[in-house]
Amino acid sequence: MPEIAPQPAPRTRSGFLGRVHDWLPDRVDLRVRIAAWISLVLEVAIVGTGGAVRLTDSGLGCEWPLCTPDSLFPTAAQSYHSLIEFGNRGLSFFVGLAAIAVIVLISRFRAERRDLWVMSWIIFAGVLAQAVVGGILVIFQLHPNMVAFHYLVSLVLVAVSAAFVVRMGQRRGPRERAVPKGVAILVHITSFVLALTVIFGVLTTGAGPHSGDPAVTLRNGFDATILEHVHSWPAYALFALTLTLLVIALANSLTAIRNAVIALLAIELVQIAVGLYQARNALPPLAVGVHMVLAAILVAACTALVLRLKRPAAATWPSTAGTDDAGAATAATRG
Repeated sequence: MPEIAPQPAPRTRSGFLGRVHDWLPDRVDLRVRIAAWISLVLEVAIVGTGGAVRLTDSGLGCEWPLCTPDSLFPTAAQSYHSLIEFGNRGLSFFVGLAAIAVIVLISRFRAERRDLWVMSWIIFAGVLAQAVVGGILVIFQLHPNMVAFHYLVSLVLVAVSAAFVVRMGQRRGPRERAVPKGVAILVHITSFVLALTVIFGVLTTGAGPHSGDPAVTLRNGFDATILEHVHSWPAYALFALTLTLLVIALANSLTAIRNAVIALLAIELVQIAVGLYQARNALPPLAVGVHMVLAAILVAACTALVLRLKRPAAATWPSTAGTDDAGAATAATRG
């Protein structure tokens, strides 16, 4: 049910600041939604460009903080590796710009939506931290454990961005379960298994051939062949858990999570297919890159699923809401 728009706040400033204040939205509107979606898409996109840097051996294509000792930008004397590395750095600027735009757009109603305000600042702080970590990576010659940390932080930012997108469409206030307790527990187990799958996948990549630069031979010390199998175990468990969730959601008409489970299962099917292809074809860089981006999309989809386990409490619904809806919410909670 759409959130009831509050009455516009009276103007407290005059001149330019007053006009800016009045232009800013006083609730989640189309501008906020567009900015939040752009931020999420860019967070996923930078996972792809970061993967391209590593998979094309461009990790040391630029120095830090400049691209060369005398230039911020790649020069004609440098190879295409510098363009790829600088392109990833350039995209990080737009990721940060989108994060700032979200902060500005929700600033007027930050007191009413503290959840969105906090998440927007987490995203912005994460973008700044990632820029620093990226520079340290270059200084320390692309150490695989630091690269893994860099990637995992990116996935955390994708999750927070996805949480923002979901929460901005939900009303503030007390919340209650929208599914039976057992289903909620199963969803949380599924999310935990996804985290294990991602972690083992990152370790597998760190032990493999895609270091980020052909001159860098440092690996994380694990056997990539063994890790490929270890990585597949939680991956197949994740698929089985998601399939079980879909059967339960369809059998019990759990519309609150049905579409989110279907989306998660569809992404997993594609991810499994790509994973099998890359494992059986000597890890082609393009397939590995697609696998990395799909992992980010999986994290976003799983975050959306977890956040749909609850909804605004029936007691906070407007009095015009149908009694059938309130009764259904009460029944779901008791379940």
